[in-house]
Parts: sequence; C-alpha cells; structure tokens
Amino acid sequence: MADLRDMERDRVKKHEALNDKRIVITGGTGSLGQVLVRRLLTGEMGRPAQIVVFSRDEAKQHQMRLDYRHLARATDEIIFHDSEELLQFRIGDVRDFASVSAVLRDADIVFNAAALKQVPTCEYFPFEAVRTNIVGPENIVNAVEQHSLPVETVVGISTDKACKPVNVMGMTKAIQERIFINANLRCRDTRFVCVRYGNVLASRGSVIPLFREQIRAGGPLTITTPEMTRFLLSLDDAVDVMFAAVRTADAGETFIPRVPAARVTDVAAVMIGRRKIEMVVTGIRPGEKVHEILVSEEEAHRTIERSAKYYSILPILPEVRAAGGVEKALEHEYSSADSLMARAELKELLDRHLLTDVEREEHGELLA
Repeated sequence: MADLRDMERDRVKKHEALNDKRIVITGGTGSLGQVLVRRLLTGEMGRPAQIVVFSRDEAKQHQMRLDYRHLARATDEIIFHDSEELLQFRIGDVRDFASVSAVLRDADIVFNAAALKQVPTCEYFPFEAVRTNIVGPENIVNAVEQHSLPVETVVGISTDKACKPVNVMGMTKAIQERIFINANLRCRDTRFVCVRYGNVLASRGSVIPLFREQIRAGGPLTITTPEMTRFLLSLDDAVDVMFAAVRTADAGETFIPRVPAARVTDVAAVMIGRRKIEMVVTGIRPGEKVHEILVSEEEAHRTIERSAKYYSILPILPEVRAAGGVEKALEHEYSSADSLMARAELKELLDRHLLTDVEREEHGELLA
C-alpha cells in the first residue's frame, strides 16, 4: 500500500512539475512558443505563477496579447482563466546579455525557443545565426552563472539538423546543445537539458504551409528533390517532448521523440489529392539534406529508451552523466529514411493535425 501511495505521489508530482513556477519563453511569439503558452495555460503541468513571453517583435507580442485577452473574455473558459495576470510580455533580445539577465532574474524555468531556423537564410547570413543560436544560449548560461540566478531548469530547443550538421542552422544548433550540456558543470544548481526533433507540421517556414499556399494558388508544388524524407510531428507533439524533458530528464540529456517520417513527394501527393496540380523539382536549396537524422551513429551507443515515446541521448561529457550503466536502445543511427509512412498513414496524420472545420468549409477537403 505504501508503494502505491508513493507511486501516486510521483505521478501527481510529474504532472504538477510547473505548479507555482515562474516561466520564461524566449522566442515565445513563434509558432512553437504560442502553442507552448496555450498548453501551459491549460494547467496540465500545474498552474504556473507567471508566464513571460520574451521576444524582440512588438507587433507579434501585441497580437498575441490581444488574442489571449479576447479568448479569456469571449469564451470564459477555465483554460484561459486569469491569463491576463498569468501571461506577461517583455520586449528584449536573446542576443543581448543585459536584457536576458533582466528577464531571467526571477525565473524558475526557461524554454529557449528563440532561433534563426530558416536553412537558406542562415546560409546567407551565417553570423546572424551564430548570434541568435549560439550567443543567445551562452547569454542565458552566463546570466545564470554570473548573477547566481535561482533558475531550476533550462530547456534548449534543438533540431534534427544539429545531428551530423551540414548547414549553418544545424551547426549553430549543435553548438547550442553543447553549450547547454557544458552549462551543467558551470551552474551546478541549474539543470540544463535539450530536446531535438524534426519538421513541425504547420510551423512558420516549414514545407506544409508552403504546399498549402501553392495548392490554393493552383500550383505548381515545388519539390527540391524526389528522394527527400523528413520526420514529421505536430506542434503539440513538440510541446509534449519539452514537457517530458521537464518531468524526467537528468542534467545534460537530450530528449528525442520516436516519430514517423515520410517522403516529401508523398506529403505533396497526399495534399494535392485529386486536383490537377503539377509537381516541379527545383533542386536542393543551400544547406539542405536529403535525409534527416535524429540520432547519429556516434550517439547511438549512449542513447537509452526513456519510454515507448522517447529516446534520450546521454551527455557527451562523462562528468555530467548520472551514475549507472547504459543499456543502449539503438544499434545504428536514427534516420528519416529508415521507416517511411504509407500514403494512407500520412493522409490520416495530416488530416488529424492540419485541417480545421473552417478550412474544410472555405477550401473544401484539402486532403481529398
């Protein structure tokens, strides 16, 4: 009986991991940041004391503030109850040490979602990617270290492009991961962890919104190469990974979701459906990979199974690793080319995550 009570306490504790916590989301006006805020306001991880959206885009902050206040008044749902008091907005830039130090002064939990993530943009402006994706994380660590801030956990948002990187975006995100792993040695009272995942359905700049606009314009759909494959997950799936890391990750771990992958040509074909729309192959853009990798062959020997949904890459620095042996979960790299969805599965996935009733009414069955 005592064991059952302990298990129940642990279960409740995990689902109240953010209760009374002061949370800062850098880059919080982005697609991921907005879904993260919505999920935090549901109370599924406990009721935070404060949620601060930190970004440099005042227009997006203003729109986001109006959206949440409108939802609170119009629906009167408990999901958004008191969101005006809970949810705050701060203008600042993760590249600027002073503004990062100021916003983290009272933070308990930090989600670093600020990023330059467009692959071609990072190729043309590599140092701008360095400033956001590397200097930004270093500013977070420096602020915690130099000011002895009482931050409990920092979650770094990474990407499959950080694994065996061939583009600037991936290279800078790979260094972000190493900065946060190393930070566990510099800031002993703060837990730094990372999450790494693939293409997020419907996020700004991803292929799905591009295809949707091209379909609505009558085509053609532009494909960079017919062989290209990508991991696919929804914005809510991405937030699930972040919450799992907050609940259970040890310092320095990188959480990896076990998610489906698909050929980009299949994504295009499913979205086109029966329409008479042409696909055009345009060639690989600067910095693109044909296949993405979530766990490299070199990382496989220190990758463990966290649950049926997640792998975890243990930190490369042995000083950061928790005590105990490693029962590795992978024998080889985890690539988007390994296990591809059939078109029927892909259609079900896209239909479940992308279409709203309004869109079906206005545009017809987009995945006919």
